[in-house]
Amino acid sequence: MADDCFGHRRLAAIYDPLDPDRSDLDAYLRMAEGFGAHQVLDIGCGTGVFALLLADCGIEVVGIDPAPASIDVARAKPGSDRVRWICGDATALPPLQVDLATMTANVAQAIADPDTWQKTLRGAYEALRPGGHLVFETRDPARRAWEEWTRENSYRVTEIPGVGSVESWVQLIEMSWPLVTFRWTYIFAADGNVLTSDSTLRFREREEIETDLVAHGYVVEDVRDAPDRPGTEFVFLARRV
Repeated sequence: MADDCFGHRRLAAIYDPLDPDRSDLDAYLRMAEGFGAHQVLDIGCGTGVFALLLADCGIEVVGIDPAPASIDVARAKPGSDRVRWICGDATALPPLQVDLATMTANVAQAIADPDTWQKTLRGAYEALRPGGHLVFETRDPARRAWEEWTRENSYRVTEIPGVGSVESWVQLIEMSWPLVTFRWTYIFAADGNVLTSDSTLRFREREEIETDLVAHGYVVEDVRDAPDRPGTEFVFLARRV
């Protein structure tokens, strides 16, 4: 089930304006180009930002996400007809043959259930052509990112056209290692409505992820830094044999 920030229609509609800087996707675009990818599966595509960037490059894209509200936002964007949108997850994909599968931002960590994680890796593997790549990122647990998830560090007020002023902040609410749960709060000035969205992420060690990938038949070609967040993230590049 998708978190409310992706699944609630009012929150999905403001997701992009609240996080307009997606320079984190530049590295993924460069990798798609470097791999010579013609078909890409974007797992956890959300509101379609990355899928549409790929489509702008002439790449054939399938975007899949379990949140209908986010998919609706994606479908309403200019150029969305160039992407095949699927409401679902990578555990039950239709038959595909893609050159590259991606999980950007928090997608890999948001798959917190161990069984679903294994099925996602298998689903991506089956969707890839032989020699195709799976690329995703996950936070390095040693950096203890959750310590910065406080109201003091995250509080902001954003003016959104057609919506008005929205206050937002995040707070850590539970640690049950390796699971970390946090809550986003949103206050809409136009009507005073207060909405919250709880999310749980699983923090996996690098060795654990490499073991999982190898067990599903991947070759781990590289584990690198996220260029815009050096020292905080693992970016995995795995190839289907």
